[in-house]
Amino acid sequence: MEIAKSDIVRSDAGRDQGKLFIVLAVEGEYLLLADGKGRKAESPKRKKRKHVLFVAEDDSRLADKIKRSEKITNSELRRTLAAYRGEVQPDQEG
Repeated sequence: MEIAKSDIVRSDAGRDQGKLFIVLAVEGEYLLLADGKGRKAESPKRKKRKHVLFVAEDDSRLADKIKRSEKITNSELRRTLAAYRGEVQPDQEG
């Protein structure tokens, strides 16, 4: 499966192994990844494509914003990843 912008991936190598990230951009062999916590949207992690595993295709409002290159917030990244993990409570705001 080809990894594209706004996909959810898991790091397979390095000190961030096992963590979930959202792909903010694709630069050839490299991906720019952020999770809104350890890696903010302002300074995404640059990681080789072969060091991540595809997890899911995000179809939320955040995915549309990423694909249109609009400004995104770190709380949106955290909320999307938490929802994927099933951790979001309806009354929780970030």
